[in-house]
Amino acid sequence: MDSVSKAPKLLTLVREAVRVRGYSPRTEKAYVGWVIRYVKFCNGRHPRECGPREVQAFATSLVSVRNVASATQHQAVSAVLFLYRNVLSDPMGWTDGIVWAKRTRRLPTVLSVAEVARVVAAMDGQEQLMVRLLYGTGMRLLELLRLRVKDVDFENGSILVRCGKGQKDRVTVLPSSVRTELETHLAGVRRLHERDVGRGSGYVELPHALGRKLLGAPRDWPWQWVFPARRQYRDAASGQIRRHHLHESVLQRAVTSAARRSGVTKRVTCHGFRHAFATHLLADGYDIRTIQELLGHSDVSTTMIYTHVLNKGGRGVRSPADMLEVGR
Repeated sequence: MDSVSKAPKLLTLVREAVRVRGYSPRTEKAYVGWVIRYVKFCNGRHPRECGPREVQAFATSLVSVRNVASATQHQAVSAVLFLYRNVLSDPMGWTDGIVWAKRTRRLPTVLSVAEVARVVAAMDGQEQLMVRLLYGTGMRLLELLRLRVKDVDFENGSILVRCGKGQKDRVTVLPSSVRTELETHLAGVRRLHERDVGRGSGYVELPHALGRKLLGAPRDWPWQWVFPARRQYRDAASGQIRRHHLHESVLQRAVTSAARRSGVTKRVTCHGFRHAFATHLLADGYDIRTIQELLGHSDVSTTMIYTHVLNKGGRGVRSPADMLEVGR
């Protein structure tokens, strides 16, 4: 098929356009995936041969045929529009005909302090430490996994989160209750790193072009992952034996298993500890702007959703049913 020979070049252009704009690797993977699905939807035709009708039909089919969520449809169509605007240089003056699925605003599931404690108590070791950090810092899972040793400031009691969502850096709090365990954990990680170096490996991936600028940095202790993977791998480009950070599925499975053992009936996820962090800070009287900065939200309206969560369940409101005298 003609599209087969064109697809690799097209996908390469998509990847380059995404990277030059500083989008995350996850966004790159998602956009490339949706471009592939769009080309298949067009029966293998090159996107240049398609136009408004195909894009509109693709957007509609995602909801009417595949029954995807509104957020998924928005991401898929955004990827296709990105292709036309930034890869094919189409001015895109015909987007008005696209039927967007209505976004639904749902409140996050938030664990109580007691429920968090029950889940944490059902865990141990490294996974328990990681969950305590998720809850105590408000970090996203990947932000935690991508922490490097140099980003943990024990002296100032803070953690520097680099390249968070939107490629933004921010500072969050280092819980004093985990300091001892984290120091012990890092001592073990350092011993592992020193063994790797002694065997001729001990390298770690550095962001952007730092690996070429700072030649010794890939083996330096400050650049190592706080939570390294158990296995090493050989980087195809450099030939270095590297150790990646722990895969996200390791903690996700551990949290799911701990939640089952704890008896908590709410849905428990790694991201749920971030919701609990924000909601519990708000309940403790911290102002919304402070919480916004700790979470790294660009707009305070995103953080405001936790005020709605806090008011759920009638906090501060007496139910009229409690005023009945029936049966008393």
